[in-house]
Amino acid sequence: MSHLGLELSDAGFQAAHSDNGQLRAGPHGLLEWPALVSHDGQKYAFGREAEDQWYVRPRQVNHAFWGRLSREASTLSVGGKAPTFSQLGFFFLRDFLQRAGPGTPDRAVLAVPGAFLKDAATEDEKIGLLLGMAGELKLPLVALVDQACAALCDPHVAYFDPALPVVVVDMHLHGAELTLLRPGPRLARKDFLLLPQAGHAELLRHLTTAMGNRFLRHTTFDILEDGRLEQLFYRQTKDCLLARAAEHHFQINTASHSYQMTATRDQLIADSAAHAQILVQGVQTILQNNALLTEPCTVALTARTGLVPGIRTRFRSAGFNRLILLPAGAAALGAARLAADFPALTDLADAPVVTTVPVDLAQTMRRAPWEIRMLKGRAPTPRPPTHVITDGIGRALDGRPVFVIGLSHARPDLALPESFNSAGDQCQVRLTREGSQVWWHENAGGDSVGRTAVQAGDRLVLRCGDAEVEVLFASCRD
Repeated sequence: MSHLGLELSDAGFQAAHSDNGQLRAGPHGLLEWPALVSHDGQKYAFGREAEDQWYVRPRQVNHAFWGRLSREASTLSVGGKAPTFSQLGFFFLRDFLQRAGPGTPDRAVLAVPGAFLKDAATEDEKIGLLLGMAGELKLPLVALVDQACAALCDPHVAYFDPALPVVVVDMHLHGAELTLLRPGPRLARKDFLLLPQAGHAELLRHLTTAMGNRFLRHTTFDILEDGRLEQLFYRQTKDCLLARAAEHHFQINTASHSYQMTATRDQLIADSAAHAQILVQGVQTILQNNALLTEPCTVALTARTGLVPGIRTRFRSAGFNRLILLPAGAAALGAARLAADFPALTDLADAPVVTTVPVDLAQTMRRAPWEIRMLKGRAPTPRPPTHVITDGIGRALDGRPVFVIGLSHARPDLALPESFNSAGDQCQVRLTREGSQVWWHENAGGDSVGRTAVQAGDRLVLRCGDAEVEVLFASCRD
């Protein structure tokens, strides 16, 4: 059977297909099909084509229709009339479905922004409009799922501990969404926070202005002189953001001159610092509102959020060490995967709105061939460990900057039992020291996904197949 998952983010729509259980992404890349629509007096244009008119003919472009999906009249003028936001949404969705791939799927699931579900009145209006669009477009819809929940069902996501709360941070075009998911038999949406004016449109506008001022000082040429030049500079700024390179070359050509400037990644990080800090403070707020600020949790950044220069460093500096980056189109892939769990519908009004997913589904994500869990001790006074003990054998940490526990043939500082030798070379525990603090670095698929402070009395439980061992951290007096 063929299943379709659609990620309805105005920063970049995504499509994914599941054909007999085989997942594949749609034809559009990261942030390359934003929800913009333009009208030149004769015909509509959508996505990238409309975006290329944003600064040239701003009055002929609308980029707010998806976030403001309603029957309210838009600011776009077509034949002397203003189409509603929902009409623009319908035209955009119809165009995108034609680009999403050949054939008609047997089932489809829409991954909708969390703001569509923020309260009962908003949900009734926006979900009702989406159901109407699906009916008009003959889309075999079987469910609508919260985007944060759908994203965690992408099998390409790095492994995270499903026993801990998860905060999914997603940036759309005109705002950022923070979704807190609580652990249990199902990962369920517990709280939601919308950060207005913290989306990609605001970030790119700020970066374009900052880079434009830098370009003016460097070349004495003002990009604001002409809308077409400003549009060209906006595109180069966006390419600079997407490239993530150490340097990026800006160039503006006129009839008589060529103006050039080289921008650095460090400049981009400095220009984005305030935006990144808003996201960090938002996560702190949603955790504090739920009395979880001092508890361990996982912060999952969507690919759109991960584009903010320096964002991961900013989160780690704030103490969020369990940090994972979701792949591009994770919500679309998760939605396509979830489609198999819902029956076909004869009446679209019966389509469920899903805000929980089975934790077993999340636990099937990509993980290491071995499993490791940290069990925190309950010592009244935290003390740094001096020794690591396993199977009755202890080794002193001796203040070493790096301490490795692994398979015997890899010559680690502390060897695991021989029963672990079938696990392969990846079965390794890495500890580092910063001052008196010892850290355990959690890994998945060879990638570091976070670190946890280790105290005396803590235990690590390692499993691989039938092999299992417990590592104890102790503080021993000389």
